[in-house]
Amino acid sequence: MPNFFLDNDDIQFLFERMDVRGLAELQELHAENGNAEYVPVDADEAVDDYRRALELIGEVAAETIAPNAERVDREGNTLNEDGTVTLHPNVRENLRRLTQADLMGFTLPRKYGGLNCPNLIYSMATEIVSRADASFMNLFGLQGIAETIDAFAAQEIKDEFLPRFAEGEATGAMVLTEPDAGSDLQAVRVRADQDDEGNWRLSGVKRFITNGCGEVLLTLARSEHQTSDGRGLSLFISERSEHIKVRRLEKKLGIHGSPTCELVYENAPARLIGERKRGLITYVLALMNGARVGIATQSLGIAEAAFRLARTYAHSRQQFGMPIESMPAVAEMVTDMAVAIEAARALTYEASRFCDLENLNQRVLDTGKDGLEKAEVKARKEHARSYKRLNAMLTPMSKYYASEMCCRVADTAIQVLGGSGYMMDYAAERHLRDARITTIYEGTSQLQIVAAIRPVTTGTFDTCIADHETTDYDDPLLADLKQKLTDGKARLTDAMTFAKEQPSRFQELSARRLVDSAITILVGHLLLRQATNSDRKARVAHRFIESQLPVLRMTCDQVLCGDAAPLDEFELLAGPVPTVS
Repeated sequence: MPNFFLDNDDIQFLFERMDVRGLAELQELHAENGNAEYVPVDADEAVDDYRRALELIGEVAAETIAPNAERVDREGNTLNEDGTVTLHPNVRENLRRLTQADLMGFTLPRKYGGLNCPNLIYSMATEIVSRADASFMNLFGLQGIAETIDAFAAQEIKDEFLPRFAEGEATGAMVLTEPDAGSDLQAVRVRADQDDEGNWRLSGVKRFITNGCGEVLLTLARSEHQTSDGRGLSLFISERSEHIKVRRLEKKLGIHGSPTCELVYENAPARLIGERKRGLITYVLALMNGARVGIATQSLGIAEAAFRLARTYAHSRQQFGMPIESMPAVAEMVTDMAVAIEAARALTYEASRFCDLENLNQRVLDTGKDGLEKAEVKARKEHARSYKRLNAMLTPMSKYYASEMCCRVADTAIQVLGGSGYMMDYAAERHLRDARITTIYEGTSQLQIVAAIRPVTTGTFDTCIADHETTDYDDPLLADLKQKLTDGKARLTDAMTFAKEQPSRFQELSARRLVDSAITILVGHLLLRQATNSDRKARVAHRFIESQLPVLRMTCDQVLCGDAAPLDEFELLAGPVPTVS
């Protein structure tokens, strides 16, 4: 029987090596179990539960979601005349299977019928689902909406909505962007008006809303009409009704099974989530961190599917009397695809782990502080600040790095298949079409760089790497690779120092190269840590570091040369704006 968890050695390797038990202990501390029929007796039993959940989702992904993916991609969903959407029958089948397996409340507390899994385990699950069908991950992966309700909504709203998510009765949507407010969410104009009785109503248009036809909508709207920035925005919850219509389904390059909607709100009833004026500044920013990691895991799943197709084809396709994997050019492409996926997985899962550490540490402070000694409270507050700074770097890094990797791997897969990859007879073209959105939604790659560059250049990166540089390796190969990373870090420091001495626009121009170099150093150390007691991982680390450090030296040299031609000579080099004939 196929299983997308059990056939992935690297995910299983990381499950065993990333101190999942330690996360389980924190996850179960002060857990909201309510009257749940089952609660694990200890952390070891909780870890066994996580493994069973991953095995189960691996089975559903392989046996149901993956076989349905091609038909869903070809046929898509249906917009009805009354402004509702009918999901493709196979999408509904996928949802039924996950609901029957009790997997739709993956991270919710048991009190509401959830599984109470850490986000690291959820990241593994979303990668598995994405490998089967990237578009379906956009329904399964929107469980972060339920997490936002759990974190910030009033208790009566939690009690009303969260069991519906866990039972698979409702899917949700994060309703943020508008025709004139894409990445610039401070420009949101959808109105939130309150009547004399205190009831809220929403009016306006939202665009590019993933699963906007879902039953439960979290909407960012302007409650303070005299404002024009993010301080006037609040977050609201609405249910699908005749007051919220889907005006159109976007026609897209890929992820056809995921309905992307333009929504019209016509005096739609809504309820406030949390406090007024904190919608963007507090709640959406918290939601976006999880969404970034979610897209990173979606990228891993697409890349894994594309790689496996290319790996199989290169082994079976005969040319000139031999399999094409015997040809050096093809061998290098396939090898580097595999290494790139493992590198991005190392970074993404590390980001997921630190998201758990930040969230769970904060939960202890919020709910169990009274039972702690003063010294532990102080230590946990210091951890909270440290985790917050680190996650401000790791989450945009992982989204940027994994999504860019995904596009490269999907493109390379077509190259390995040659003409066959360009045809619709193989899934390679679907993987490439699905991959392309990952560098765009939930913040473009360029915005992730903007988010990551400050912690990279102001000390957070240095602190993170210093922890890795204290590790000693007995294996001479690993020790030598560590020294090369240390030398590369020194080169990066020189480039950062130079950039800081230049005008701010040059610093912005250099940001991508500096972030790329920082990621190379960090991922190299993560792979070295994995390589302890694993000969194969040692070779993966060797290939990654030896192939990427020359790139690091080149990018640092590009910064150090001080070339600012894209800024200083833009009109000359870009030429005049083309005229429309």
